[in-house]
Amino acid sequence: MFGLIGHLTSLEHAQAVAQELGYPEYADQGLDFWCSAPPQIVDNITVTSVTGQTIEGRYVESCFLPEMLANRRIKAATRKILNAMAHAQKHDINITALGGFSSIIFENFNLEQFRQVRNIKLEFERFTTGNTHTAYIICRQVEQASQQVGIELSQATVAVCGATGDIGSAVCRWLDARTDVKDLLLIARNPERLQELQAELGRGKIMGLEEALPQADIVVWVASMPKGVEIDPKTLKQPCLLIDGGYPKNLATKVQSPDVYVLNGGIVEHSLDIDWKIMKIVNMNVPERQLFACFAESMLLEFEKLYTNFSWGRNQITVEKMDLIGRVSVKHGFRPLLVSS
Repeated sequence: MFGLIGHLTSLEHAQAVAQELGYPEYADQGLDFWCSAPPQIVDNITVTSVTGQTIEGRYVESCFLPEMLANRRIKAATRKILNAMAHAQKHDINITALGGFSSIIFENFNLEQFRQVRNIKLEFERFTTGNTHTAYIICRQVEQASQQVGIELSQATVAVCGATGDIGSAVCRWLDARTDVKDLLLIARNPERLQELQAELGRGKIMGLEEALPQADIVVWVASMPKGVEIDPKTLKQPCLLIDGGYPKNLATKVQSPDVYVLNGGIVEHSLDIDWKIMKIVNMNVPERQLFACFAESMLLEFEKLYTNFSWGRNQITVEKMDLIGRVSVKHGFRPLLVSS
């Protein structure tokens, strides 16, 4: 059985969803309540591969909210993720994906040091961040969506914002090794990591966001921030492909211009309907078919009976691992979300 650990995008969203899912006692509560709310299994899932194989899964709502980070409720945030992991393990889930901020919190706050959660000793091989599949799907979106909107990669400048993160660095490696992209612009907050990445690639220009955006034909946004980001569309090239691989995704509502194509990054479409309700709650356009690529990674590992933390730690994603998860993704009927025609 596979598992998905997720969370909602805001306190307001959480209150609305609690009402919809039949938890009225959660619906009127403020942040203090959500800081102490326990994890819940709120969805049972059935997925059928194009090979005919069928698997079962569970969705674990962690009750984490991005406002916990914005309000410096760090202990509450870390407790949420550890408790959700323990809840998944307690229910005998073989492989569970850490979605959204779950994996970011786990890595940034070094939660691997906290193996014991009450009476459960966490077995980390049961969990995956899903970042390898996410990075693979974003790269395929760059390759395929650029063709859709008439941008030639061999002549294109690609800016990667969040370039030194786990997903961002993997995207840079793939674009360097697997495409003929003309220029890479590397954007991140940590200068030392940027220099290390530049040295590893043997290419790429280190830039600030404001300097890079006007030069980029394609912008890959893979920096997740509790409050999102502001981009002035007038500073962007036209045409420009903007792939929003962060969480929560809000660039489509903020950047609206006829020749700026905003694509939800790291989203896959399945060839067959999935029996679940959770993607409707997170406002996917086609909730029976579309999902986060990180969640799909745990499904793929379950299909293949690869019960291992396939994506784990920072900067461990290789192009070869992306190739492997990519082959399995295609095999079972997943494809990257592309620009609507």
